Amino acid sequence: MKTKDELIDDLLTLAFAEDVGDGDHTTLSTIPDTEMGKQHLIVKEEGILAGVEIARKVFEKFDPELKMTVFIGDGAHVKPGDVAFEVEGKVRSLLQTERVMLNIMQRMSGIATQTAKYQQRLEGLKTKVLDTRKTTPGMRMLEKEAVRIGGGCNHRIGLFDMILIKDNHVDFAGGIKQAVQAAKDYCASKGKDLKIEVEVRDTREILEALEAGVDRIMLDNFTPARTREAVELINGRTEVESSGGITLDTLRDYGECGVDFISVGALTHSVKGLDMSFKAMK
Repeated sequence: MKTKDELIDDLLTLAFAEDVGDGDHTTLSTIPDTEMGKQHLIVKEEGILAGVEIARKVFEKFDPELKMTVFIGDGAHVKPGDVAFEVEGKVRSLLQTERVMLNIMQRMSGIATQTAKYQQRLEGLKTKVLDTRKTTPGMRMLEKEAVRIGGGCNHRIGLFDMILIKDNHVDFAGGIKQAVQAAKDYCASKGKDLKIEVEVRDTREILEALEAGVDRIMLDNFTPARTREAVELINGRTEVESSGGITLDTLRDYGECGVDFISVGALTHSVKGLDMSFKAMK
């Protein structure tokens, strides 16, 4: 299995392949190879900055001789006019890395900004906001990193690092007891130490999950009133996660029920990028 760094490197390879192709003919035809220059990243919208260290990887991969000077790091609150960093080197390299870097930084910063808004709504509570697998194909590592930078927590990265038994698994397996036992037997036979979470739909399934001995129970599409009842029933015997249709407006209602986590697909699946630009310095 590839590491996080290898997956990011693969993403950057693809990004340059689709953007630069066989050459940036505009830049190659108008800018001499020996021309040197400097550009800086200007923030144009208030939010949380994310992707600075990934931007460094973008520049290093395309042209290791580019020199990046960082003024504002990942996780900082930024406002219009702030300069996050500047990069110096061949103008051709600066122009050819601009769009790949901006696409990544704008999306990551948008996700971090969105996450910070959600986590701030839970201020004073133990509840943490979680991301989901509703990510852009190929960009999951970056988008989940942006959630972390914004103050949220990462759920499982993919299908490989946690067992999440959802309603379809339960129905096909013949019930929660059977599904959980099969998962435990599988982990034992494969030598894997994976947390087991079960999605439940009602009180009966909560009791079955508790009896089966799971690490976390996901309350799927429960109302706040039903969530409070479920948390009281579980009574700290396992972690509790709320999921399904929870918005920024209803988030705190669920957090005040005492759940440990609230998973929100909107952190990544429909976020707006943070506006910024990469401008030449004269």
